[in-house]
Amino acid sequence: MELRSVEELMDLLHACRGGGTAPEHRRGAAVDPYEHALRTAALLRRSRPADKELQVAGLVHAIGRLLRPGDDTGHADLAADAVRPLLGERVARLVRLQALGADDLVRLHAGGWADATLVEDVLALRHADEAGWTPGMDAGVLEDWRTVLELVSDRARATHHLPGA
Repeated sequence: MELRSVEELMDLLHACRGGGTAPEHRRGAAVDPYEHALRTAALLRRSRPADKELQVAGLVHAIGRLLRPGDDTGHADLAADAVRPLLGERVARLVRLQALGADDLVRLHAGGWADATLVEDVLALRHADEAGWTPGMDAGVLEDWRTVLELVSDRARATHHLPGA
């Protein structure tokens, strides 16, 4: 599935509301996947206010589980492929790489497949993902993210349609 509009993406994110605890949650307290996505994005907004693509990657990083419920294998790849047409290559790459372990990221960097900035961004996403499981943080509502999603989508479409791009 490829997401083709911000409205379609928001509908998908709304669909995870009330979905219980995601499989990798280890803290014991139930955290709604919708709330987790909002918290992850909000934490990235606080730590990296200028990096809208990283914030959006935090918001959408777990949608692969919505696209193929009950199948945890390849959920990051599925999510990355779904958001790439709408949100661009960088968001897709962050979503895909956030599922890797730290050792894998180091190997990617050492092998020349990922620069230090990308590795740092993925680690920031992973840190926000983990911190996003902590209950009690008010991260707002999905509608708060519409403008940012539209901005990132517009930038991705403009970059994709540039001559030679």
